Amino acid sequence: MPVVLRADRPLTEDEVVSVARGGAAVVLSTESLSRLGAARRAVDDLAAQDRPVYGISTGFGALATRHIPTDLRTQLQRSLVRSHAASSGSVVEAAVVRGMVLLRLQTLATGRTGVRPETARAYAGLLNAGITPVVREHGSLGCSGDLAPLAHAALAVMGEGEVRVGERVLPAAVALAEAGLDPVVLAEKEGLALINGTDGMLAMLMLACADLHLLLRTADVTAAMSLEALLGTDRVLAADLMALRPHPGQATAAANMRRLLDGSPLVASHRGPEDTRVQDAYSVRCAPQVAGGARDTLAHARLVAAREAAAAIDNPVLLPDGRIESNGNFHGAPVAYVLDFLAIPIADLASISERRTDRMLDPNRSHGLPAFLAHDPGVDSGLMIAQYTQAGLVSELKRLAVPASVDSIPSSAMQEDHVSMGWGAGRKLLRAVDGLTRVLAVELLTAARALDLRAPLQPAQATAAAVAALRSAVPGPGPDRYLSVEIEATVELVRSGAVLAAVEAVTGPLE
Repeated sequence: MPVVLRADRPLTEDEVVSVARGGAAVVLSTESLSRLGAARRAVDDLAAQDRPVYGISTGFGALATRHIPTDLRTQLQRSLVRSHAASSGSVVEAAVVRGMVLLRLQTLATGRTGVRPETARAYAGLLNAGITPVVREHGSLGCSGDLAPLAHAALAVMGEGEVRVGERVLPAAVALAEAGLDPVVLAEKEGLALINGTDGMLAMLMLACADLHLLLRTADVTAAMSLEALLGTDRVLAADLMALRPHPGQATAAANMRRLLDGSPLVASHRGPEDTRVQDAYSVRCAPQVAGGARDTLAHARLVAAREAAAAIDNPVLLPDGRIESNGNFHGAPVAYVLDFLAIPIADLASISERRTDRMLDPNRSHGLPAFLAHDPGVDSGLMIAQYTQAGLVSELKRLAVPASVDSIPSSAMQEDHVSMGWGAGRKLLRAVDGLTRVLAVELLTAARALDLRAPLQPAQATAAAVAALRSAVPGPGPDRYLSVEIEATVELVRSGAVLAAVEAVTGPLE
């Protein structure tokens, strides 16, 4: 289904993901096109006046004091975009760039930026043709918006710079011609309107939130598997215990784990008086508390993302009464803070997952499992080094949890003297999401082998479904094998949601 851009309704997370990753088409509503036309007429009226108006008939930033004559204004817009398309480094993921272009188009559709309808249509055309501007990783300070990344998108609709079409990297002019699209010649204010937004960091936030929703449910799965494998108790997950501490995320995580462990023969096998243990280690007993805190942090981040998606960010911005005013709404601080905030529970979720993995590999704490889950300990190393991989990732995730948004470097001759670093916060958050995916994959790999080694005792039906999903790509216990390929296969099963889907076929949708 196409995503319809309306002036009176912001894009949802699902819509952004469907366009950014799923290639869904975008359509500008009739109302949006009408608003675009009315707003453009107001900008044209201001452009015709003798007095200078920032963004329309002046230079930009620290050069805003110069009045630009009419015959140089097309050159002004073109020069602005060319000079600001200054990113460097690795190429940013296509999904992030598509999400950024879509969110910028949503702001254009509000009619608050003053761009022409044909310019907005050019952005929709870019998305619908599968043309993705090449944006490089470094260049945005997250104030005046994501200037450099957004400038690369504007450059593409002008028919300049590089783009990707599938696996091909092409000059933008060639890609536009192949798609039957005409380059845009920018008019007054349009260059500024196309680059003055928080759309890059917001795209990364929304994509990360979608990924984390999947990973949090997967973390409940791996925690439940580890609890079973370590002969832990499910009594700590009881609803009445959770109610004593009314954090909604904690209650959700515990409820998920109860469903996952329902009817587990393994859990039932040691409920009798012969089990003298009083309580499990924190990494097992406190799984809902850690995953629950992460859920509540995600809920806050989604609230901020929804508010930002409802914003119409530009500078200057066109108000409903026809005024055009400078403002500071492009400052990325609100988005930057939650991008940084999410990296903290990611690091902690990974940390508690790694601790459970380590317990399953240690014969002094695993309650009867062979050392490192090896086929012949001493001859075989089993999953010893898989835990090293996890530990290295966890250490990296702790570094990525250090906030970017506490930093600021002045720019533009001290005119832009405080910046958010929100783009940088987004870049490290995406790396953190990938790291958590890999840590959970190693716990899944380890817990599945441990559950197999508990035979003839059997896991719950839901956790058995997770083991079966893994076994479709990774063999069970045996002599040492080339392990990296098995870890990568497990990572893909986690990232794609295949493991979660197999579990939910038993439990129904987890929250």
